[in-house]
Formats: sequence, structure tokens, C-alpha cells
Amino acid sequence: MFSRILIANRGEIAVRIIRAAHELGVEAVAVYSEADRDSKHVKIADRAICIGKAPPADSYLNIPRIIAAAEVADADAIHPGYGFLAENAHFAEVCRSCNIEFIGPSVEAMQTLGDKVACKQLAIRSKVPTSPGSKGEVESETEAVKIAREIGYPVMVKASAGGGGRGMRVAHNDGSLRSGMKAAKQEAEAAFGNGTVYLEKFIENARHVEVQIIGDTQGNVCHLWERDCTMQRRKQKLIEEAPCPVITRSEAKALCDSAARLAKAASYHGAGTVEFLMDNKKKFYLMEVNTRVQVEHPVTEMITGVDIVKTGIQVSAGEPLPFKQKDIKVNGHAIEVRINAEDPDRNFAPSAGVIKEFYPAGGFGVRLDTHAHSGYRIPPNYDSMIGKLIVHRKDRDAAMNTLAAALKEFHVSPTKTTIPLHIRLLKNGNFRKSEVDINFVERLLGM
Repeated sequence: MFSRILIANRGEIAVRIIRAAHELGVEAVAVYSEADRDSKHVKIADRAICIGKAPPADSYLNIPRIIAAAEVADADAIHPGYGFLAENAHFAEVCRSCNIEFIGPSVEAMQTLGDKVACKQLAIRSKVPTSPGSKGEVESETEAVKIAREIGYPVMVKASAGGGGRGMRVAHNDGSLRSGMKAAKQEAEAAFGNGTVYLEKFIENARHVEVQIIGDTQGNVCHLWERDCTMQRRKQKLIEEAPCPVITRSEAKALCDSAARLAKAASYHGAGTVEFLMDNKKKFYLMEVNTRVQVEHPVTEMITGVDIVKTGIQVSAGEPLPFKQKDIKVNGHAIEVRINAEDPDRNFAPSAGVIKEFYPAGGFGVRLDTHAHSGYRIPPNYDSMIGKLIVHRKDRDAAMNTLAAALKEFHVSPTKTTIPLHIRLLKNGNFRKSEVDINFVERLLGM
């Protein structure tokens, strides 16, 4: 096991990693920007090092400064959390070249699974369900039109690199496909330095279902079952739950086994997520693989009893997985809502500034992962999420009732948050019956 790890992140995930390290008897070193000087992760770490000014490029995205901090602190590993440098293969390579272990998969696995074209080709060989479309990069508009006519419109142009909805365009005819190709290439080149795009059949009225996987350096891979992340706004998740409420356990097993095959084929170790779209006939199509711990990992922890962050540290230290696939059972139902410092009534405008009143929810089956508190100043430089409220009960109805009560109890002021939106969504009959798709929230809000 490591003696000391550095957390190259901030906010609630930094707090979460520090807690996992301490449970393992490992010292935790925090890094922070000038804007985060008084943040919770700085206070609970064994040591904290300032790495620059507030802009991420000067701090949390600055590889030389993070490596320098790790060397000064004599850390033998770096945990990237999620976001920032978490899926940056170059960062992982730099860490290991400096004899500092990167807590995550190998560079080769990150590169293969992070490139959507290479990932899809590996998925096809591993018998993982994929969307009809191009076998690889599409270089010309003429080639794209030919493929689209073969598989049928609508189609989606997708960037091979990156994510977050950038470099993606939906086309319903030849004209929109030609213009979409140009726009997607330009956007992908600007965002990721890679203008490679490919083509897939666009799945209308889809649900977003993902599988949590984890592997060790001995070649063992397990899945921790699935999550439903359909409740989204502009491709950003709002509510996640586990297990998926609209598929059977046998359907879930087939999907999760395919995700584990893909991870094993990539020689994957560490925590990761294989994301799928599901159509209205319950057919699944691979979307992408995230080679890191996910924001929504707590719902999986709650239904399986597996500490994903702690296990990720253990396998990166060379320890084998402490369980086998047959040991992983689904227990009850968990739901997570993201509490963002945004005003839903003002088009989700950010609400930075000082939180004067912060009264968190609690009670049986309620978990809150947060770095926020009364007196905390929310900096305007980073993601707006200030916490994740998670509930775990015996079934979905009980979980929704507990979540509704917890949200009613949760009070943050004067900061505007997404709590009122979640209360509204929980009252919605379609959501209660899980009759939703990835565009449901936007339709409900008239966006």
C-alpha cells in the first residue's frame, strides 16, 4: 500500500478521496488554488500545497505544478478524481515517468478506450452492443452521406476524442449531415486538438444506462451492476439511480457482462464506467467509456456495499480485487441528486458567493457528499456542484419518498441551488413511473 498520495483535485471528490486514504492508513496531500485556500479538502488533508491562481490552467490543470507538489511532498501516488486531468493519458504517463503511481488505468487502456473509434472497434471484437455506423473515421462528406443512407436517418456525427457533447451533431438529411460534418470537425479540433469524427445511427428517445466496472493488475475484472442516468439537462446529469428501474436482472446481467468483457479486453485496471444508450425496445448501444471514477459512483456503492474509491486505490497499489463477481449482489435502490449552485429560474445561472446558511439533510438511509458549509465561499472558477445527496432504501418508491423528505429539509441560503428543481422533478408522475428519456427534463422545462 502507498504511504502518501496526492489528490490532484478539489471539492467533494477531493474530500471523498482523502477519507478513503485515511481509512487505508495512507497520508493524504491536498493541492489547492488560491481560490480554494479555505476549502474543506485543504483543512482535512495531512498536508496542503498551493499550486497557483484560481484559473484551472494555473492550478488544477497545470501538470508541472502538480508533479512538483507531489515531489515536494514525497507522494508515491496521485489520485486525479474526476474532471480536470482524470482522463488525460499524458498526465498519467508523466506521473509514472516520475516514479509516481497514477491511480487509474494504464496509459494504453486510457488511449484505447478514450478514442471512441478505437473503443468501438474493440467493442465489436468483444461482442459488446454497438450502434450501426461507420467502422472507423469518416473523412469526407460523400462517405458520410453514403453510410447515412445505408443505415437510415437520423444519424449522429461524433468526435473521436473528448466528450461532454462537444463535436457532436444530429443530422436528419443529406444537407444537415454535410453541414454537421463541418461543424463537428471544427468544434472537435478546437476543443480536443483532434478533428477526427465518425458516424452512428442516432437513437431517438433513448435512456442513458451505464455500467460500473473495476479491475486489478492481475487481470481480474468485475462489474458492479448498472446505473440509470437518463435525467439530464444539456447532456449534464442531474439525477442518477441504481439499479436501472426499467430492465430485468437478466437483461442487466447481459449488459453488465458485456461491459466487463470490454474492460478485460482493454486490460483495464482501476474504476471505470461503460456508458450505453437504450432504445424503447430495450436494445443497448455503446456510447463511450469513462476511464475514471464517476460523479455518481455513490449510488453503486450503496446498492453493492463496495467502496469504489478505496478499492481503486488498493488495486493501483498492486493488490488484487477483494471480491469476485459472484460476491456482488444488488441490495435495494439508491438515488442521487446533484446539488448545483445554479438558479433554475434564471436559465441555471451560476450562483457564486458566500453560503450564509447551510443546513444539510440527514436521517436513515441518507448520505451527503459535500465540501460546502455555512460560511463557504463558492468560487466562480469551477464546476457549480456543491454536493451530492444520496438516499438508499429497500425499493425505488421508498427511496423517492426519502429523497423528497430530505430535499425538503435541505436548506441553503442565500445561494440559489437546484434543490427546488429536484423537488419538482420528484413530484412529476412520469419520473415517478420512470417513463422518461434523455430529453425529458428539457421538454419539461420548455427548453
